[in-house]
Amino acid sequence: MIARVTRLSPSLAAAALGLLAVVTGCRSTPPAPANVDWPINGGAGNARYSTLDRITRDNVRELEVAWTYESGDHFTASEMQSNPVVVDGRVYVTTPTLQIVALDAVTGKELWKYDPSGGSGPRTRFRHRGVAVHADRVLVTWRNFLIALDRKTGVPIPGFGVNGRVDLREGLGLPADRVSVSASTPGVVFEDLYILPASVPETLPGTPGYIRAFDWKTGQQRWVFHSIPLPGEFGYDTWPADAHQLAGGANAWAGLTLDPALGYVFAATGSASFDFYGTTRKGDNLFADCVLALDARTGKRVWHFQGVRHDIWDWDFPSPPSLVTVTHEGRRIEAVAQTTKYGDTFVLDRRSGQSLFPIEDRPAPQGAVDGEYPAATQPRPLKPPPFTRQGLSEDMLTTRTPAAHADVLRRFKAMRTGMFEPPSLQGTIVFPGFDGGAEWGGSAFDPGSGLLYVNANEMPWIVKLIPNDDTSLYVSKCASCHKADRTGTPAAPSLVGVGTRLSRDEIMTLVRQGTGRMPGFPDMGARNIGDVADFLITGKDKGRDPVFKSAPGYLKYRSDGESIFLDPDGYPAVTPPWGTLNAIDLNAGTIRWRIPLGEVPALAAQGLTNTGSDNYGGPIVTSTGLVFIAATNFDRKFRALDAGTGALLWETTLPAAGNATPSTYMVNGRQYVVIACGGGKNGAPSGSSVVAFALPVR
Repeated sequence: MIARVTRLSPSLAAAALGLLAVVTGCRSTPPAPANVDWPINGGAGNARYSTLDRITRDNVRELEVAWTYESGDHFTASEMQSNPVVVDGRVYVTTPTLQIVALDAVTGKELWKYDPSGGSGPRTRFRHRGVAVHADRVLVTWRNFLIALDRKTGVPIPGFGVNGRVDLREGLGLPADRVSVSASTPGVVFEDLYILPASVPETLPGTPGYIRAFDWKTGQQRWVFHSIPLPGEFGYDTWPADAHQLAGGANAWAGLTLDPALGYVFAATGSASFDFYGTTRKGDNLFADCVLALDARTGKRVWHFQGVRHDIWDWDFPSPPSLVTVTHEGRRIEAVAQTTKYGDTFVLDRRSGQSLFPIEDRPAPQGAVDGEYPAATQPRPLKPPPFTRQGLSEDMLTTRTPAAHADVLRRFKAMRTGMFEPPSLQGTIVFPGFDGGAEWGGSAFDPGSGLLYVNANEMPWIVKLIPNDDTSLYVSKCASCHKADRTGTPAAPSLVGVGTRLSRDEIMTLVRQGTGRMPGFPDMGARNIGDVADFLITGKDKGRDPVFKSAPGYLKYRSDGESIFLDPDGYPAVTPPWGTLNAIDLNAGTIRWRIPLGEVPALAAQGLTNTGSDNYGGPIVTSTGLVFIAATNFDRKFRALDAGTGALLWETTLPAAGNATPSTYMVNGRQYVVIACGGGKNGAPSGSSVVAFALPVR
């Protein structure tokens, strides 16, 4: 491998050496050249590790803004989750409206910008995590298209697909009117293949989240892995017959991880649709909620591990596996580490999929709504211990004020709770919630110490099933203010005839974002919001239409929209910490340290500090013992911590929350750390900045 590296360009040689350090656990690498890239989304092996050593624990307090780029296209509730990719002195990143920009890595100057909508796209929220850069091109997804751009000019490459685009709806073997597919996270390049994950809706009939490989030069589809198996394929018997014709999901929405030495691509898949009521998919549902190892050349399954059987909690794996090398029982073992939304960590042998630590099948609660058949047992690792609290209990409820505690306790007693407690008609508390525990930002791994760094949310969420009709949805969300007959109250206007005053899109925006005294309901989901708008405009309840009830995929129950369990003042209904950063020792299977991550400024002003907060976006770790992480939603901080202890060494306030994973790179011997600042989560202000930090030039 070293012989090959010496023949590469300096930037690619540095990237290859970084991957070697991750894969082998070796930190003894030649001195870094003057220019070192961050050429892969999530870093080599999705380990988010860098050997760069210019910024250290001794000088990190001197970091200052090197440059700021402002795309200026943010809007209410927009987000910007892109992990910047850096190649040959250029930073490639996506903006809130999913424009692709190339920036000078030293100055932040915009070199080119490409708008895939042609300037006509609506201001729609995109959750998008960046691009892949390989050879002469930038590969990026937009809606249902995979696009190849010339990385020097930003112009579509004519020889790729049709005019630089491949329609991802094609090649799935499904009727065109059923398919809805994109990719929120870029894929990986292996030899002549671009291997791509998928983002698909969570409704029925659904689109299966197949993993596919395309020729990165031409866009031609080369192989497909059926994550919902076809007849005759392994795992087909874990679903009802012909489930692939109806079910969707089981998609690696969080991304993929490549081990080029083994020739394996690893995926962590999501839940199957519908998320919370699985009556149409009785069985364990392979390959949903699985860590998968596929042959990167052929797409054939090498091994799989299923973390949740028959998922009805949306507890899909939230990030791609991280390549790690650990010392286990006296041997160095190449493995993959997979964190979960519910706070467990699985450490699996990279070649076989066998767990390095014992896994216990534990009985799971039953007693679900009619038609539902939860799995009898669920796998739980005995090591490492959970990095979050699991299963909400009364002693965890908030004590912030007596009134808050009393209100939360009353509602708590009216709902069901507990690990793997099925969704219910009275409401089920899921803790950790649908945003984790661990989330899409991923983990960072230091091959020298064997520590895995993962940030986590500790906020309970509520899922409630209601009859699958529009009246029930309206009553659940709107009637308490606007009355069941829609005539309104002194505190809320009448909704009778609202369709003559507002368009459907305007009604949906008001429901999603709120206005005046009315809160927004973004977590209702697009389908529910659209159904409420249609009901208000037409007065007709399609859920009571016999034709609707006889359609494929009809379900007796639906979710009324998932929500965070909050106290009356809008703070999480549990005692702090509400967000944490954890250092997990993968050699010993223990937690080395755990600290609250973030604060809520309004509470800090009252003296309630160190609470932690909700956080989105992950950490990176460097060979000099630094962990860099932004992520915290309301205090907008970007922090550098001591990797050995978690002690805070440096922090700064960003223009908007850095709900993204940072990158680090070096140009002309100067090391930079760069972060996208998009905000927009859970009511936080939105932004559209990219900010790079570096040490002062002496």
